Amino acid sequence: METVHVGLKGREYDIHIGPGLLARAGELISQVSDRKRMMIVTEENVAPLHLASLQAGLKAAGIESDALVLPAGEKTKSWPFFEQTVEWLLAQKVERKDLVIALGGGVIGDLTGFAAATLRRGVGFVQIPTSLLAQVDSSVGGKTGINAPQGKNLIGAFHQPALVLADVDVLDSMTKRDFLSGYGEVVKYGMLGDAKFFEWLEENGPKAAAGDQAARIAAVKRSCEMKAEIVMRDETEQGDRALLNLGHTFCHALEAATGYSDRLLHGEGVAVGCALAFELSSRLGLCSQEDPSRVRAHLKEMGMKTDLADIDGELPSAEDLVDLMGQDKKVVDGQLRFILARSIGEAFVTADVPKDAVIKVIQDALEAR
Repeated sequence: METVHVGLKGREYDIHIGPGLLARAGELISQVSDRKRMMIVTEENVAPLHLASLQAGLKAAGIESDALVLPAGEKTKSWPFFEQTVEWLLAQKVERKDLVIALGGGVIGDLTGFAAATLRRGVGFVQIPTSLLAQVDSSVGGKTGINAPQGKNLIGAFHQPALVLADVDVLDSMTKRDFLSGYGEVVKYGMLGDAKFFEWLEENGPKAAAGDQAARIAAVKRSCEMKAEIVMRDETEQGDRALLNLGHTFCHALEAATGYSDRLLHGEGVAVGCALAFELSSRLGLCSQEDPSRVRAHLKEMGMKTDLADIDGELPSAEDLVDLMGQDKKVVDGQLRFILARSIGEAFVTADVPKDAVIKVIQDALEAR
């Protein structure tokens, strides 16, 4: 088991990464809580695969548990299911010193974390992420929330977990497409701040996708280390934390354009968005022309969506996609902020991006479809 410590003063917690952590959940959670009854929020695809293992792991440490099983999918991250979750937790008489466990991907983690943040003005919670995407991104850093009709994650709170258990064994139950969607967030870390990690991924990414456990642990650990470092510098995204949104300005517009559907998974949108961000950086003379080519070559080698041409169905015009970016949380004083790159491993945040350059990059990508 590898451990990454998130050293936020007064809100410190550990991320444990390794195999067999569901079976050890009770033992590990007992190190941060003496409660002998816990509530689990999960969803209908995850529950048949992992709920019994988690509950057995809790019981081995003398912890009883009850579970709420919600529908799977992005639509669960909404007011009706938030209300259902809070009402259920209140019916279970959850107290402020209790811990609520989120067992699932990013949707369950975000929803459960937000419910915990608002319940009794803040109840502790544990993240047990069951997807690669959640293990390296949404389970770490305390961003919680739900979606609004106007866009993703517009309603929420910063609420750090008490513990994160990233059991790499659960990744074996993921489809290849879902695993690669999560990989979009892994490779993003190399692009934004660690050129050596990107190089390592060029060599070891295919091994991780093929099931190599050591490669998976190393990839999850480095991703969590990088996110933890950034979160400790800037917990509530006033500056540096925005770097984690490399590729996301394009991604969120594409997700909105495809109706937050299976046409484009989040990590796929991140991968396409990173390729577009590097293309835009290159055209603005910020990075070399080789960098976007290298980014796209690696994504293609992994078998990932890389271009707008890889997204099925109709897409809006370049102008309409830029308008969709206007709903992004990274808008400040009406100015859209982009994360651009000077090279692989060196990203920065800027609002000084000509709108016509953004439109041209998207137009060219649309015309290549």
